[in-house]
Amino acid sequence: MLRTTAAMLPSASSLRSLLRLSRRTPLHRLRPLPSPPLLLPHLRLLSSSSSSSTSGGNGWEDLLGPLEAVSSASAAAAAASEPETPADSEGSWGVFDPVAGRIVMQAQPSPPPSSSDGEEEEEEVKQKGKPIGWKGERRWADVATARRAAGKAGKAARATYVCSNCGDGFSQWWGTCRSCKAVGTLTKYLPGADSADDQGSHHAGRSWIPQKSKEMVPKSLGEVTKGFDQEGWRIPLPGSFGNEVARVLGGGVVPGSLVLVGGDPGVGKSSLMLQLASIVSDGSEDHGSSPVVYVSGEESIEQIANRADRMSIRSKDLYLYSSTDIEDILDKIQPLSPRALIVDSIQTVYLTAFAGSAGNQVQVKECTSALLSFAKLTNIPVFLIGHVTKTGDIAGPRILEHIVDVVLYMEGEKCLSHRLLRSVKNRFGSTDELGVFEMSESGLQAVLNPSEMFLTEHASDSEILAGLAVAVVLDGSRTFAIEVQALCVPSSRTRGQVVGIPVSRADVIISVLMKQAGLKLQDNVIFLNVVSGFELTETAGDLAIAASICSSFLEFPIPNDIAFIGEIGLGGELRTVPRMDKRVMAIAKLGYRKCVVPKTSEKLLKPLNLDGIQILPCNNLKEFINTVFRPEG
Repeated sequence: MLRTTAAMLPSASSLRSLLRLSRRTPLHRLRPLPSPPLLLPHLRLLSSSSSSSTSGGNGWEDLLGPLEAVSSASAAAAAASEPETPADSEGSWGVFDPVAGRIVMQAQPSPPPSSSDGEEEEEEVKQKGKPIGWKGERRWADVATARRAAGKAGKAARATYVCSNCGDGFSQWWGTCRSCKAVGTLTKYLPGADSADDQGSHHAGRSWIPQKSKEMVPKSLGEVTKGFDQEGWRIPLPGSFGNEVARVLGGGVVPGSLVLVGGDPGVGKSSLMLQLASIVSDGSEDHGSSPVVYVSGEESIEQIANRADRMSIRSKDLYLYSSTDIEDILDKIQPLSPRALIVDSIQTVYLTAFAGSAGNQVQVKECTSALLSFAKLTNIPVFLIGHVTKTGDIAGPRILEHIVDVVLYMEGEKCLSHRLLRSVKNRFGSTDELGVFEMSESGLQAVLNPSEMFLTEHASDSEILAGLAVAVVLDGSRTFAIEVQALCVPSSRTRGQVVGIPVSRADVIISVLMKQAGLKLQDNVIFLNVVSGFELTETAGDLAIAASICSSFLEFPIPNDIAFIGEIGLGGELRTVPRMDKRVMAIAKLGYRKCVVPKTSEKLLKPLNLDGIQILPCNNLKEFINTVFRPEG
């Protein structure tokens, strides 16, 4: 039998506190104690054992009556609100309620719906149709959504202060950016403040090519190339214009490639891309027409349509769209499944998951990474137009050119009609190719014979030919014949003007002519110029520069059927240059009858079938002057 000792009994003050708490606290807020004390039996035992020794209003009977009343009321409320659960029911447990004075059974939470119910819901979705973006279908815009940064679940997002100039982030605000030292460029950015799903942050990571790891297994080279058609793999670009662009790209457009096209403002980048979009959309005989989307963040679709009408573009599958949100662009073009996507320009688009305005370094890098992920995932080629800085580089971080597959530069002077499309980086072809175009009212036109586009027509007895010589240079795989002009004027001035030729190279050639050829040029001011604004940086034009100076100084016109190829050494010797055979064959097709070359290249040119052109080999400058500037008699 249980004996009650003084140590086991609660004190009167603790019982009074419990009674006051039970009166003050609502029943539904009382929580069960972890270890249920047998309070009421102790009170009854104490009451029966001490009835003879206690009297007055301060005895245990005064406390026992109100407490039993409260306990009975609590039990009645609990019985009314919570039906009793059998003790032996599966998935339930008992907890003692000190107020109710009994063990209250807690039931197991209701199980989730069975798999059969989920299958019925899934079948219902199938019958109703699958809209874009449902759980079973991947949205194209998902590749542009930054993933949530790793951290503790449920932790509140911390504000970041991002520099709009360099894109660097800081944990607190500073008056000056500590990275680029710009003043007043830090703006507060709170991840998830503008979106309900709280996705992304300024430093969130992403996966460029999100694929399931179970599906990604290493494959041998034979498995990859088995049944692979190298010729039909690229998207063809028919026509003379398409052939020029395909030459620079390495044979056509590679599916899933990301191409960046840069150039000065007004050089014709948008016209080039609009014409390219029309060619890809129209397709060829083997490949039918397919949709191509041209997205512009700088112009409205009406302005683009006006330019297309001026260029006589009538492609029915060419779609125009004006937007600057990457996720919106990818969502809108998904139903079209285009063959190519053109974004004009990368400095005008942005991602909402990253801080900063469109065009800053963070936005440019992240938008390019998102479009690269989209291109690799969908196998759709993407063309980006990029602005250039004052130094001629593409605006944005340098990593931008490392992310893309191909980097093209479009060059040309505003006062001239010719445009050059040059490849700076190409993962699918050579970077030596060059595309030559001419800007006209109807757009860019391919130049069929670029070798003679820098030449001008002169009569054989014209006085203008004095001081004029023709150089044959190589730019990539293209050969150009350009005109070099020289003017020698007696003067006390020490230096003239040089246009289109490196000044240091011109000084070396003038010094060699004075020292090795014996020309008295020290009392003359020499002006040099390359016609049509061409930059003559190749050493193959040294002999033409020397010939023009000698012609102007000696006042001896050079016949218009002679070309010059060769490099000049400090000793006055003539040196051969690479690809001599290709240069000579190019000017032979232009109708030149004579060509002055170094003596060392004579053996290389003998096997060639050069009918109609005479090769004049020379060892040094003195022999060269005696051969060219000798009166005929």
